[in-house]
Amino acid sequence: MLSEELFSSVCGPPIAANTAISKDVGIYAHTVAPTWAVKSSFKKSSAPVHCLALSDSHVYAAQDQKAHVHVYSRARGNQEALVPFQERIRCLALAGDVLVLGTAEGRLILWETCTGRQITTPPCHVQAVSCIVASPHHVLSASDDSNVNVWSLPRLLEPGQDIGHEPDRTLSNHRAAITDLVLGPGSNPETNLCASASKDKTCILWNYQTGQVLRTLLFPASPLCISLDPCARALFASSEDGSLYLVELFGDKPLLGPRSTELASIVVQINSPLGVADADAGPASCMAVSYDGASIVTGHVKGKVLRWNLIDNSHPTELANLNASVTNLAFAPVLSENKLSRTAAVVKPNQSQRQYTLTTQLEGHLNHDTRFHQMLNTNGFSAETIAQAVASFAGSASSS
Repeated sequence: MLSEELFSSVCGPPIAANTAISKDVGIYAHTVAPTWAVKSSFKKSSAPVHCLALSDSHVYAAQDQKAHVHVYSRARGNQEALVPFQERIRCLALAGDVLVLGTAEGRLILWETCTGRQITTPPCHVQAVSCIVASPHHVLSASDDSNVNVWSLPRLLEPGQDIGHEPDRTLSNHRAAITDLVLGPGSNPETNLCASASKDKTCILWNYQTGQVLRTLLFPASPLCISLDPCARALFASSEDGSLYLVELFGDKPLLGPRSTELASIVVQINSPLGVADADAGPASCMAVSYDGASIVTGHVKGKVLRWNLIDNSHPTELANLNASVTNLAFAPVLSENKLSRTAAVVKPNQSQRQYTLTTQLEGHLNHDTRFHQMLNTNGFSAETIAQAVASFAGSASSS
């Protein structure tokens, strides 16, 4: 059985005078399966919502009402660096070795953690950037001004060019501040899916590369946090009244795709929640879906972490009480990405520097893959293998 590791963060003062919970701990690393336990903890952090990001080696946490980002080493379990910036950080996301930060002034700051290179855009939002998501090719920033900007990541990182400092497009169908933003796993331009939740009580599904509205969902109360199924088959939303909703996107009545019987402009009313959290837990401020999509973990403003089992649809079970508002939940990847290099240390950003040094550690074998290894990683038989087989048959027939 694969071991799941869940990271959580808290922000704000302790809710009760509980001496069993340390006041200095701001980030927890929990083992979810096979048993729930605290694996490690990181001190002196107060990360608000959307201010926690994970890499294979580090944890990045922006601090509440400050222009600081704390960098923690996952291997050593301590704080490695305190990185100051010029503006207060409201949210952040990690795209490979690039940490993308949204500021209270509506700017984006990109920090290459392996070289220290820093890129700052002009104010791209009228109000503060509330949440950011990133893919290998795109960055999406949402704001309290109700807009979502779609950026090309390669253009933002292009050296010596300011052309990338303007978003590719703006998604502007919401009428109130955006509370959460999630990105689908697909990379095909026809199936690029993202979902945005807003205080206008709606959640909109977009094709963010074309700017097309795929579906608008209307909830009884404002959705505070949302998440997509690992295969983007369903949308989970938790509202300010403590209700958790499950919206099937490709069920008996598909909401997306060619089998959908209604036009994309028709708003779908969502009324029946999957469940409602107890009043002593309060509304959920963050959520995370397990890697198999069988359970959901929600973090609540009154310090509780609840798990919802989707298999039997039972009442949520309490996993922990962290005695402070739970602001972020993130599952660490079960299978680490196969990288050919690993950054040795995090380099603090330097905006004035023009030459950068990259120090990295090469991983694995440096030799080229063998022909047998290439055949194992090819779907079916490659064209080269078929051509060689046909040539060998032709040669054996002529010789006989």
